[in-house]
Amino acid sequence: MSGHSKWATTKHQKAVKDARRGKLFAKTIRMVEVAARDGGGNPDANPTLADAISRARAISMPNDTIERAVKRGTGDLEGVKYETLTYEGYAPGGVAVFLEVLTDNRNRAAADVRRVFTKNGGTLGDPGSVAWMFTKKGVVLIPAGSATEDDLMMAAMEAGADDIVLDGDYWQVTCDPTDLQQLKVGLVGAGIEPESARFSMEPNASVPLDRDSADKVLKLMDALDDEDDVQEIYANFEISDEIMAEINA
Repeated sequence: MSGHSKWATTKHQKAVKDARRGKLFAKTIRMVEVAARDGGGNPDANPTLADAISRARAISMPNDTIERAVKRGTGDLEGVKYETLTYEGYAPGGVAVFLEVLTDNRNRAAADVRRVFTKNGGTLGDPGSVAWMFTKKGVVLIPAGSATEDDLMMAAMEAGADDIVLDGDYWQVTCDPTDLQQLKVGLVGAGIEPESARFSMEPNASVPLDRDSADKVLKLMDALDDEDDVQEIYANFEISDEIMAEINA
């Protein structure tokens, strides 16, 4: 089972249950604003905005908060101007890490990201150093108990899915990023309600980790996630179910 899938679902569950609600709300609002700025305020015509709004609703963000964020993004309300940046590097154990950052101060963001990598045994790399190890995909997460494998397989493949994997408590359905909205609509039409539908950078191959390396990598992932400017973290590690059980015990 894919270790990256473990990280993907762990991030999703953490987002839903995260006690640091203020920090999570701020990150998600920023995501909505930038999506609206870059692709317009209509989620039906802007899949990135639809993804951001879906994430906002998953953490119970009020509709009026979402609407104000969209209006700041489209310029109907005044707001901070954020810049979209990416950073690449390596975690302990040779794990590739690809970050998406939204910031109003690129110098601060670069310094903060570098500090976190260095402090946690990682190395910040040059642009392009690890990006080639990932492929952009649409990823839909569906609670495992909400659909049988046969029903999900039939509905997902008809709606444009490329692959379906059971990852713990979730089915992870992947597709070409241009098919994400179509996939989501197709699943809902078949009576299968996704818990999350978003864009992701999926690794082309994974690095298996032992317990010691897993602890170090997850520590770095958590530290990066704590940074206000860091929006998305993608990594190509693989952790066995047995080691994950030990870590979560």
